[in-house]
Amino acid sequence: MHPFPSPKASSSDLLARQVAADSREHLVPSEILRISDFNVKPGVLKDMEESDQWPPIRQTLLAADTLVLSTPIRVDHPSSLAQRVLERLDAELSETDEQGRPILFGKVGLVAVVGNEDGAHHVIADLGQGLADAGFTLVARGSTCWVGQAMHTTDCQDLQQSPESTAIATGIAIRNAAHLARLLKASPCPAG
Repeated sequence: MHPFPSPKASSSDLLARQVAADSREHLVPSEILRISDFNVKPGVLKDMEESDQWPPIRQTLLAADTLVLSTPIRVDHPSSLAQRVLERLDAELSETDEQGRPILFGKVGLVAVVGNEDGAHHVIADLGQGLADAGFTLVARGSTCWVGQAMHTTDCQDLQQSPESTAIATGIAIRNAAHLARLLKASPCPAG
């Protein structure tokens, strides 16, 4: 989830790319979709029609084993685009697979947050709960963040390299997510 359309630089995009790079180290392919590049309508249906571009994003998400929701902090909350993704995932609550399980069971959810103020844990909690409610399984230490000093202008993308604490958190989250996704694929959640 990135607030600016491509090709404008974004700290959320940078963190998402770092997550994707770590994923490749665990032989997990990834695709980055920048929601700001699409016309994703508000609502709680799978297709809001009238040029809604959520349906192909939804298909990509359904084919994936893991969803990483990357967002900036906006006034101590997730961005409106991250909230829109959760809103659209609401349509999946009534969808089930052939075994009667919610359609998103067996998928892992991770959260990546950037900002220059406090609030990362609040945003991670909000998004994590939303992903869990939609059916995603959350992994232990399944988040990463970079939060700069409050009321300063330093941005994550202004740094020469990712801080060690962020790199470590990203590595742990991806390692645990890859492991959990493989376990869930081999032994799906029980039906009923």
